Amino acid sequence: MSAGDSSRETLEMESFHTRFSAWTPCSNKALNRQLFQERVALISHWFDLWTNKQRQEFLFTILLRCTKSQLRFVHDQFSERMQVAKVDFSTVLPRFISLYIFSFLSPKDLCAAAQVSWPWKFLTEQDCIWMPKCIKLGWFLPYSPTDHEYGAWKHHYIACVCSLDWLTPREAAAVYGTLNEPKAGDEELQERHREKCLRKLIWGEIALRKKELFRVRPPWVSGTRCSRSFKSRCQPRLPHTVRGRVGLQEALEKQLALPKRSNAFGRHSYPSFSRENWRGVLKNDDSPSDAFQTHFILISSQIPAYEMVVDSVRAGVISVVYEHNGMTLESLLYLTDKALGGQKAQSMGIFSDGDSREINLLQGYRIGIKNLLRPEVRDFWEKLGSFVAPEEEGGHVDLFVPLGASEAGIEVLSQLSQLTGTCFTAPAGIATGSYQHILSDWLGRQRERAPPSIYFSEPKLQAWSSLTDFLEDTVKSVRKQFRPLFKELQKNVSGRIIGQFMFDTMSMTDILNNEEIAQVLADGLVELSKENPERNVLEDSPQDTKPSLGKNDPNFEVLVQLERKRQTDWSAKRTRVAGELLQSERKYVQMLEIVRDVYVAPLKAALASNRAILSAANLQIIFSDILQVLSLNRQFLDNLRDRLQEWGPAHCVGEIFLKFGSQLNTYTNFFNNYPVVLKTIEKCREMVPAFRAFLKRHDKTIVTKMLSLQELLLCPSRRFDEYIHLLYALRLHTSAEHADRGDLTTAIDQMKAYKGYIDQMKQNSNKKDQLSDIQRSILGCPILSEVNRYLIRVQDVVQLHCCNEEISFFLRLYEHTRDLSLFLFNDALLVASRGTSHTPFERTSKSTYQFIASVALHRLLIEDIPDSKYIKNAFILQGPKHEWICATEAEDDKFLWLSVLLNTIKSTMEK
Repeated sequence: MSAGDSSRETLEMESFHTRFSAWTPCSNKALNRQLFQERVALISHWFDLWTNKQRQEFLFTILLRCTKSQLRFVHDQFSERMQVAKVDFSTVLPRFISLYIFSFLSPKDLCAAAQVSWPWKFLTEQDCIWMPKCIKLGWFLPYSPTDHEYGAWKHHYIACVCSLDWLTPREAAAVYGTLNEPKAGDEELQERHREKCLRKLIWGEIALRKKELFRVRPPWVSGTRCSRSFKSRCQPRLPHTVRGRVGLQEALEKQLALPKRSNAFGRHSYPSFSRENWRGVLKNDDSPSDAFQTHFILISSQIPAYEMVVDSVRAGVISVVYEHNGMTLESLLYLTDKALGGQKAQSMGIFSDGDSREINLLQGYRIGIKNLLRPEVRDFWEKLGSFVAPEEEGGHVDLFVPLGASEAGIEVLSQLSQLTGTCFTAPAGIATGSYQHILSDWLGRQRERAPPSIYFSEPKLQAWSSLTDFLEDTVKSVRKQFRPLFKELQKNVSGRIIGQFMFDTMSMTDILNNEEIAQVLADGLVELSKENPERNVLEDSPQDTKPSLGKNDPNFEVLVQLERKRQTDWSAKRTRVAGELLQSERKYVQMLEIVRDVYVAPLKAALASNRAILSAANLQIIFSDILQVLSLNRQFLDNLRDRLQEWGPAHCVGEIFLKFGSQLNTYTNFFNNYPVVLKTIEKCREMVPAFRAFLKRHDKTIVTKMLSLQELLLCPSRRFDEYIHLLYALRLHTSAEHADRGDLTTAIDQMKAYKGYIDQMKQNSNKKDQLSDIQRSILGCPILSEVNRYLIRVQDVVQLHCCNEEISFFLRLYEHTRDLSLFLFNDALLVASRGTSHTPFERTSKSTYQFIASVALHRLLIEDIPDSKYIKNAFILQGPKHEWICATEAEDDKFLWLSVLLNTIKSTMEK
């Protein structure tokens, strides 16, 4: 073998020399590279076939074997490719997420962020970020920004902040002064000593009070906070009529914490009404003659915010709240008899809805001169009069309805007095405000106490009568929240709780303070008016005629005296009513002018300046009808003013009303479009932010009398009731020979017909909403909306099943199968199963209903089940296909339900 062959063989052997592996050559780099790539490809192939968990375990194993330099290499690779630590989120995230992040910054931080970069400046100056911050502070743009305008709300915020009066405490003291005037050393020491003594006295009284509470608490009470409630529960229950004898009235007055005033006899009384003939009414509250007299009052649920009226009832007065809907005259007598317990009342009051001609006592029973002598109505009043003491003993019935303001109402009072042998009284006021007539003069014999002060606490009643419209809207929401909690309580008890809650919220102390200020101002205005002879024509002086008539004719009947009195001073009374008509019309026109000046004028100005808040079409829809109404009533006011400037006994106003009545088609257009107007306002409010801001800036301000636009649009619907009331008062004080008598009668009929049209529209709207709510609440319920259908009453019952029907009624056993709710309509009875669902961590429950069946009333049979040892308050309802054995929880519920059901079936059969 040659030397060349031996060297070549040595090189080949070195090239195939391996290290750590028989397959990894050390010196042959090309072959080494090839083998490495093949193994990488093989591992990659395996990596692709592995699951996610296997891949994570492989990477974890690899990273554990890496050195620091290798791990740093991996970190650098990630930093170059992903830039995790240096990325700008505003350029990566969607824009709405970036805006949401910036919205949490304060205005100062937003201004600082705007200086970071151009993307941040663009995002932090968007209107959607700055507009909520401006609106929260009550800063609104005076114009509507264009689509391409940028940063308008930010500039507005900066301008408003720059205009603030921002002063340091030292600068404020220099500009406005300070209350902390420097004192001398002796004065400051004396003041500190006085405060220290007062603090010691207060702490001593508190400690003494705690000791007394610990001493009188029951042994089972562990603290002092509940001792008062346990003490009241442990006291024996007294009858309702005896409560006044044991000092319950004084306890209630202390609990209400009303400010008292001392009278001439050293006794305490509450601020009285502003009527002069009511002064000194409460002077004899504690007299022995009145301590044992029973006073009773019926309060209708139709009265707005009736809970506050219930809470105004004086201690010792028996009060019963009755449902206006779903009651009969027989049921009302039953409740009265049960409340009185067989005794006679010294006085009885009926607080219900009505007008100067009729008493809206119950649904379907408007008691007036036409239906007063119907058998069931006459029988009701005769039985009701038997619950009152005779007239010789001072018994009387007080109707809180302004029947004394019209001839028809006085005739109703006269017939009721003759029918029952009891004196009936009613207010004779002509106040056009809501329920302000109860504070006016009352017909009948003058007594020591005015009727409202017999039954009610005067400050509370005044607060209610002044704010009736606003309180009803508030109490609706409170009633909705509290009714599930008070479901098991009686209606008058729950009404007292809700009324007390409302009065506590209203701060009675402020109301009473304002009342005293108003009384002083009223006395001052009366004195000024007496000095002006030109205004004495519109004033009335009933005190000059009352004593003479009462002294000269003591044996005449009360109604005859009042009739002769009106014949004597009808001219002065007529002048007063005409003045009230002019004054109320002026106030009404001013309310309509608020809509024009506050809302219409700025919106039209914005539209003309190419900064429209609302389109011309929406302005036409919302305000065109109300502006026409304003124009009509403005002309009517001018005619009234011209007529009253030359007013005399022979002048007439009936022809002005007839001319006004011939143009009522303007009101018809308004009422027909009224629902569309409200929907348009709500739609524009939701879709146009500028209009939303405009309403928020103008609604419920001093200029708008603290009313919103929707509340101002309610004024026309309420005005016609005032027209009718004033027209009746005018005709009452107009002699039969007067030339204006016939025109007034025609105008009354015209206004009554149009008022009936408005009432019918209201009733149709309310009935439709009520039926829709019931239909939504009952699962599987058929369509309830039909012409002339309305809900009368809802009664919760339990459905029973008889185990053995072959034995006698008194020995039958029944089992409770499920709960039912009976919905009584004027033409059908709807039966639904009732379930109760509770929310976690909540005390209240929610009722759910499932439709079962509906039965026409003329095909429904009712059978009573007598009470036995095993069942009470049960009855059977039988239809063509189904039969239900039902039972109520209380005896009163069964009586009231069957009475209403039978009366409704009778009315249906008569049609």
